[in-house]
Amino acid sequence: MFGVAHTGHGYGTMLCPLHHCLATQHQPKDLPVAPDDHRLPEQDTAARVPVNAQPPSLTERPAWQSLQQHFETHHDLQLQRLFADDPLRGHRFSAEAAGIHLDYSKNLVTAETIDLLLKLAEECGLRKRINAMFNGEKINVTENRAVLHVALRSTAGTRVVVDGRNIVPDVHAMLEKMSALAEDVRSGRWLGYTGKRIRHVVNIGIGGSDLGPAMAHEALRHYSQAGLDFHFVSNVDGTDFSEATRGMDAAETLFIICSKTFTTAETLVNARTARRWCLDQLSDSDAVRRHFVAVSANVAEVVRFGIDIDNVFGLPDWVGGRYSICSAIGLSTMISVGADNFRSMLEGFRAMDEHFQTAPFDRNLPVLMGLLAVWYNNFFGSQTTAMLPYDQYLKRLPAYLQQLSMESNGKSVTMDGVPVNYRTAPACWGGPGSNGQHSFYQLLHQGTTLIPCDFIGFCRSLNPLPHHHDFLMANLFAQSAALAFGSTERPAVSGSTGHQLNAHRYIAGNRPSNTLLVEKLTPATLGALIALYEHSIFTQGAIWNINSFDQWGVELGKVLAQRMLPEFENNGISPAVHDSSTEALIGRYLRDR
Repeated sequence: MFGVAHTGHGYGTMLCPLHHCLATQHQPKDLPVAPDDHRLPEQDTAARVPVNAQPPSLTERPAWQSLQQHFETHHDLQLQRLFADDPLRGHRFSAEAAGIHLDYSKNLVTAETIDLLLKLAEECGLRKRINAMFNGEKINVTENRAVLHVALRSTAGTRVVVDGRNIVPDVHAMLEKMSALAEDVRSGRWLGYTGKRIRHVVNIGIGGSDLGPAMAHEALRHYSQAGLDFHFVSNVDGTDFSEATRGMDAAETLFIICSKTFTTAETLVNARTARRWCLDQLSDSDAVRRHFVAVSANVAEVVRFGIDIDNVFGLPDWVGGRYSICSAIGLSTMISVGADNFRSMLEGFRAMDEHFQTAPFDRNLPVLMGLLAVWYNNFFGSQTTAMLPYDQYLKRLPAYLQQLSMESNGKSVTMDGVPVNYRTAPACWGGPGSNGQHSFYQLLHQGTTLIPCDFIGFCRSLNPLPHHHDFLMANLFAQSAALAFGSTERPAVSGSTGHQLNAHRYIAGNRPSNTLLVEKLTPATLGALIALYEHSIFTQGAIWNINSFDQWGVELGKVLAQRMLPEFENNGISPAVHDSSTEALIGRYLRDR
């Protein structure tokens, strides 16, 4: 498999071309454990079949039809009965890898359900798809690109060949360049134009170029260097930039502009505003070279903007924005926590990558979670899923996972361009516990919609105030139990006032959830947790036979917005023709702006 090692230093003029599984569950305990050898597994003949070969329709597969029959006879499973019939269920339906313990016993499944889901994974060629990704095959078929965010976590001696070229040396060269800049900023060696040290770092991006760095910074705030403030600007609404820079001294501020193409409209609007803001205070265009760096594959546009070519950090085309936190997009994270902690985060990613690639599917955390998501989405008709981290540091994680899931798998055609006749990605949302308990948990418990939940908790707090963490974790365990088992009292049939009140208080339970339990939130465990969801989402996409790595639906609104902008500049005069609603709205805006 792949991983990361520290091999050198300096960023200077270098411009890289990078544009145990210990588990117990429903299976017998004598099954083989995933091997410690992390080499790429040998592919059989089936694995060499082109990834985009036309498969049978998903709903025609024997395993799918068996699952449908199984659902029809087992859709009324009761968690109370399942636990009563199997006192060891909580131990047997669990798995562990990369420091993450997964308890999936509170799901509406039996051992037979899991077996059928695993057969579906085999029939859909999940192993072949995994190997194709790790081997650098161009599985992003609509853009003819490899999908190699996993290579960003690779060890120095690994070979990952794309278009006849080993990309791993480039990965590590970029890591060294990032490390050198991060250390210069953290140590105070990097000075602004007037000679002041940097105290404020502002990341400007959008989508994965914002959600990833912002989430990682918040998640690892405990490890952040004191004396450095970090801000994240993404929204083209001027309020975002204004509030982020309020009261700042430009002489102490470093901007990181993140855009692979350096043409992303929102990012460039904010970047140009940042440049004006900086020059309004420092008055010399040469100041841009000391207060701006860029993460981009478009070096020419970055230099045209005024950023020194030495301060350009490349992005490869085989990394999508929502998978880019391990690339130079993570530069603000590395400045915040330091190169060593950033590399620890990469090690956590790599540990889960290796587990996903090598562990048997019946013990494979991402596979199990992905298959359970398919079970609820496609058979129970559940349309949303909730992410519930019980750690304030992870308050941005649901938004990050929202993009990761919904942009990846929000697709309605197969890899072959054929419209699907089944559901794909559910809506993903959530918020941190215990706050959510006083907000949206009411719907989780008594609403009319089935919403599978993922609870995420840590055995040790990074801020161990007396009584706080025990109280927090008691709430996590209580909520998952309440969702599963509900009230002990059943509502009365009689219509008396007391009995009516009893009916309102009754909680039916039988709401499914996973619980992910980790020892402590560290850079490594954060990496493993993110990779777990990356690969769970990949698993779902493989089952649905969709391309999880393009996002054409995002582009249409951008194109239309660019067409409309000239009207705003010319006070409504434009050859563009709109529908009556859009025409009326633009007219109203132009009158009142």
